[in-house]
Amino acid sequence: MARSVFPALLLLSLIWGGSYSFIKILLEDFGPWTVVFLRTFLGTAVVAIGMLAMREKFPIRNIPWLSVMGMALVNTCLPWALIGFSETRLSSSMASVLNATTPLWSLAAGVLIFGASAYRKQWIGMGAAMVGLLVLVGLNRESVISVDVVGFAGMMAASLFYGIGAQWSKRLLSVLSTTQATFCTLFFSMIGSGVMAFSTEHVPFERLVVPQNMVVMAGLGLIGSGIAYLLFYRIVQKGGPVYATMVTYLLPACSLVWGATLMHETIPIRTVAGLALILAGVYWANRTHRPRSLKPAVEG
Repeated sequence: MARSVFPALLLLSLIWGGSYSFIKILLEDFGPWTVVFLRTFLGTAVVAIGMLAMREKFPIRNIPWLSVMGMALVNTCLPWALIGFSETRLSSSMASVLNATTPLWSLAAGVLIFGASAYRKQWIGMGAAMVGLLVLVGLNRESVISVDVVGFAGMMAASLFYGIGAQWSKRLLSVLSTTQATFCTLFFSMIGSGVMAFSTEHVPFERLVVPQNMVVMAGLGLIGSGIAYLLFYRIVQKGGPVYATMVTYLLPACSLVWGATLMHETIPIRTVAGLALILAGVYWANRTHRPRSLKPAVEG
């Protein structure tokens, strides 16, 4: 069954991999908060239409509103704004590679905040990924590091928020369906980012009708923030959650291709080497732990 949804997994990787390039293009005319507002507005509309088409119920009284609003802030609104801010200082390719550390931050958040257990191979994986980050940063004698420090810190903060949000969402999905959780997350992110955008940034409404921006907004909002979520949950349903997380390994490579194609960004050998170490560390840290047994259990 998992093999039958591999085309959907590949399509999802291509969609989400292109998001970094789309954000980079929109940042030429809009601020980070405005970009988040535009994509969440369009994404909310797509998910709402999907829920209406599927006639899915929406139990208003049973929804833990404070937890949902908190997850929207931590798992979507803040990280998306931080990614936009970071991309004003980093290439879209570098941003996507740094965001590949999200599973490691999720592991760290699970251990430090949610009381999860970590095993030796997981710490080894985190160590390998940290080496990959050092390779990406590019230590040298002249400038100590060769990547923008503020942009790097912004992407690390975004990945940390994603990691915390991933742990938090597990609890909410026990009381909400995936489409309900997605709608609530996008809706409250739209409200929060809208308040920040219209109070702190200049929004050039005339740039909304520029053909290039309209195409990019459709790609980022309608497809990347709406349809992609529904596609992801279909993969979870048909192939299982473990199989769906394979998008983590495909997304950065797809983003590098998008960046080189749309933004004409160069891909240094250092970036490829750092990505390889990070993905190896993520893979090792997220392998299923199987406790050793002295002898097999005998039924009888």
